[in-house]
Amino acid sequence: MGVFVFLPLVLPLTAWPVARLAEHHLHPRTATRLLTGVAAVMAVCSTVCLALAMVVGTAQLPGNPLPDGWSDPEVRAAVPYDEVVGKAAIPALCAVLVACGRTLWRHGRVRRRAHRALAGLRETEVAVLSDGVPYAYALPGGRRDRVVVTTGLLERLGPAERRALFAHERAHLAARHHRFLLAVQLAARANPFLRPLRTAVAYTAERWADEDAAQAVGSRRTVAHAIGKAALVSRGTPVATLAGLAAPGPVPRRVAALLGPAPAVRRWPSLFTLVGLAAWGAAAGAAVSAMSSANSAVTMALILYAATPL
Repeated sequence: MGVFVFLPLVLPLTAWPVARLAEHHLHPRTATRLLTGVAAVMAVCSTVCLALAMVVGTAQLPGNPLPDGWSDPEVRAAVPYDEVVGKAAIPALCAVLVACGRTLWRHGRVRRRAHRALAGLRETEVAVLSDGVPYAYALPGGRRDRVVVTTGLLERLGPAERRALFAHERAHLAARHHRFLLAVQLAARANPFLRPLRTAVAYTAERWADEDAAQAVGSRRTVAHAIGKAALVSRGTPVATLAGLAAPGPVPRRVAALLGPAPAVRRWPSLFTLVGLAAWGAAAGAAVSAMSSANSAVTMALILYAATPL
């Protein structure tokens, strides 16, 4: 079962092609859900693999608190023991836990500060801050979800572009895009091979909100103009897991997409297309990763349980 333990660590490489194809060929809603699901599954599986390798490596260290039976030669022969890999997995897993913990802590801290900054304002859906610095973002949680925008940005947008701005931010809140963004952020911290998926989801989530805003406003060109203006003057969002109209990313691609025809709405691409083949391949890679880590975890748990003295 040795190969099954280490396979999920490298399987995220198979998701790179679909990240590129999904951005261009899938509907933004489908692409966001697909890429986030693949990233989450592969991140969990690779973390499980690190934990399994750490257990085996730690069992060989002198003075470890684990049962003596876990370092028995018969157990070492039954599990994928490698002294170098096992010991290297210990700091690697600690680094993953620290990185994910810091991401969650920073996300929570920014959201708490944002809600405290709005404490003196009326409990309305839109919170307008008297600030000359132009920015806007969707703030979930608290007593209610709110759209935060400054007077500096509103002064730079026309009436139609303001409607596009509010429709865009409401789309972020309605679809809970912050959850997708946070999930891929954590996945990228767990496995660096998943960073392309984080970038792709940041783009597709914005495109998803762009299309919803265009449908609500009734003009794709108006939304494109609002995005372009906001990107030129705005500084973006306070944290990567909070979505906004002028979020960092390929703004020219978003504007070009809005100036073109609306994307076709398909829940899942056909297998007999290039993007369909890539999407099904990424889904298959995530499934293989899940089965590999589950097989390794169950097998190792049974072996270690049998080797544990009563």
